[in-house]
Amino acid sequence: MTFMPSHAMVLAAGLGLRMRPITETIPKPLVTVAGRCMLDRVFDHLDEAGVPNRVVNTHWRAEKIVDHLAGKPGVSLSDESDLLLETGGGVAKALPLLGNAPFFVCNADILWRNGPVSALRRLASAWNEGKMDALLLMTPTITSFGYAGQGDFFLNTDGLARRRTGSEVSPYVFAGVQILHPRLFHDLPEGPFSLNVLYNRAQDEGRLYGVAHDGEWYHIGTPEALAEAETLLAKRDKTGG
Repeated sequence: MTFMPSHAMVLAAGLGLRMRPITETIPKPLVTVAGRCMLDRVFDHLDEAGVPNRVVNTHWRAEKIVDHLAGKPGVSLSDESDLLLETGGGVAKALPLLGNAPFFVCNADILWRNGPVSALRRLASAWNEGKMDALLLMTPTITSFGYAGQGDFFLNTDGLARRRTGSEVSPYVFAGVQILHPRLFHDLPEGPFSLNVLYNRAQDEGRLYGVAHDGEWYHIGTPEALAEAETLLAKRDKTGG
């Protein structure tokens, strides 16, 4: 039987500072792109993959996300209203809600479209618990909408990942979708920290892997990028392309 995580953490607690003034009144995951908010688009992917349990963390304008998710089955909330815990701290706080098995973690402020097979199913199919503690979806920098950096990672032919260092230019950027094993969080202090701490730990132990995304990926960081992405997505949603 093909492995598929039963739980997903959806990171929705960011401040969305670069998206202001839009995000002065709503959290970035609730910003609408081509008729559907980014949080709902992530939920669509989880629905398609058959992931029934979702944990969503909240901080900025938390009440808006609470109201948006009210009544949705299988949803638990992790409240960070008093202290923003960053990506790693947010997942660590929610671990009691995520079970003992590997789970998805998805950013709620990015957008992706699947290739021939859904990205979540491709990650699940590639997961190897004997070799991996973290499996990241990575998208080619040259096809990434709204990204102009030097990349994040290199991938070996077997999927083993290595972080870019110094002035290197790497071919892949982290796409904000991943599978993590709970054991990766052992012996970590409470409080805010980045998931990058865990990626470094997994890399040092030879247990950080990646899968190259074969669909579209959109980094929507500014109002200007939002307008451009809306135009592209509306056209493609209309045509099914």
